[in-house]
Amino acid sequence: MLRNHWVKKVLLALVVLLMAVYPLLVGYSNYFLTLFSITCIYIISSLSLNILVGYGGQVSVGHAGFLVIGSYTVAILGERGVPFFVSFLMAGIVSGVIGLLIGLPAVRLRGHFLAVATLGFGLSVPLLVLNWDSLTKGYQGMAVSRPVFLSSDIEFFYVIVAMTVLVTWFIRNIVASSLGRAFVAIRDSEVAAQAMGIHVALYKTVMFVISAFFTGLAGGLYAYWLGYISPSDFSVTTSFLLLAMIVVGGLASIPGAIIGTILFSVLPHFTEHLIGMHSIVIGSAMALIILLRPAGLVSLKGLFKRKLNKTVAEDRNSWLSQQAGGE
Repeated sequence: MLRNHWVKKVLLALVVLLMAVYPLLVGYSNYFLTLFSITCIYIISSLSLNILVGYGGQVSVGHAGFLVIGSYTVAILGERGVPFFVSFLMAGIVSGVIGLLIGLPAVRLRGHFLAVATLGFGLSVPLLVLNWDSLTKGYQGMAVSRPVFLSSDIEFFYVIVAMTVLVTWFIRNIVASSLGRAFVAIRDSEVAAQAMGIHVALYKTVMFVISAFFTGLAGGLYAYWLGYISPSDFSVTTSFLLLAMIVVGGLASIPGAIIGTILFSVLPHFTEHLIGMHSIVIGSAMALIILLRPAGLVSLKGLFKRKLNKTVAEDRNSWLSQQAGGE
């Protein structure tokens, strides 16, 4: 147990170090900086969705709506001269409040009824943004400016990296706390959770608020990084993509969500030259992974561990047999 704890710490340190030196490795290429930054933003989004779907068992296929809300919050507040840190925090708060308003009625729904309700939310938010011209400028979109001290892409890249690490740490602590255990209890059996004294409706609402808050922050980072947003940036396809990330990586697993996000963020980079086959390759890869590893890519860890233990045991038994034969 202690050894595994130290192994995890070393791996985490190596990942953080890699993220820190990434610009040096790619030579400050704007393309690769953008690829890595968008991947980090999607990691925050998928981890947030995983709280709701993986740990809470509440199906959401409209989570891109919170990315839209976060993006437009920083754009609208920034246009009115609100300071960067306040605008960014408000991206999470406004999304969290909307998550509360969605969560209150949604706690009465389950399964495909909840999926349809969240899908309706995901479809309606971009349409609302598109038609509210006086506030969002509709089809025209909105420019989003960063503060002077973060005007460089390199500087803001490190802000995104820091936020990714921080949000991952927060979510890890949430799911490991009594709050996270209550989420899992509700996912496994609402009746049993109620019998244990868990206020199911309250905790379901809290799930929506937390998930929406962090997704809103991701939307704010997205807007600041690109410097421009429009209603077409996030669609219902984005919601399904986020869902695919956590399902393929592994539900109720932080490493799984990260692995799935990296896969779906990087795979298009290697398939973009396949004109007309891009979506087919990605879809086929997703279907293959789900068929072969229903528990997600993170379940490969257990498979490798079992095979390694089996190999070590066989080698040990072989060595003992040789020693016994020699005597």
